[in-house]
Amino acid sequence: MLVTILALLLGVQSLDTLSFMQGKWIGEGTSEMGAGAGYFTFEPDLAGKIWVRRNHAEYPGQNGAKPAVHDDLMIVYLDGASTRAFYTDTEGHVIPYVVSMSADEQTVTFISEPQPKQPRYRLTYVRLEPGRMTVTLEMAQPDHPDQFSRIVEGRVRKTP
Repeated sequence: MLVTILALLLGVQSLDTLSFMQGKWIGEGTSEMGAGAGYFTFEPDLAGKIWVRRNHAEYPGQNGAKPAVHDDLMIVYLDGASTRAFYTDTEGHVIPYVVSMSADEQTVTFISEPQPKQPRYRLTYVRLEPGRMTVTLEMAQPDHPDQFSRIVEGRVRKTP
């Protein structure tokens, strides 16, 4: 019983707990490249054994810079008693995440483990009223792996 309680506090025990994130989400936010817009989908796949998130974001050029487009793919899966995710994007990032959910099931956090000479990332979704969430991506430098700085922040709404 104690092991089950600890596992629930530390990770997502069933991918079904992510079902509030299912669907297509659109939103606007800010990043180090300025204001942007985009969407992502989050859907179960492989008979519910994994969840797949596909993300697309566009940032208009600022101060003479060209507009930027960012696409990424993340696969969320159970790995024994823990939940993990594999992330890759058009910028060449490959990030393994450990996934956890808050006790009140309102916040899902994807956090990379510290690696030598590599930045650390934290991606957080916070459930608001039905059909709305905030999304925050943060990064910590290798020499300060627990001091995260915001890279991207936005609010998203689910499309019908």
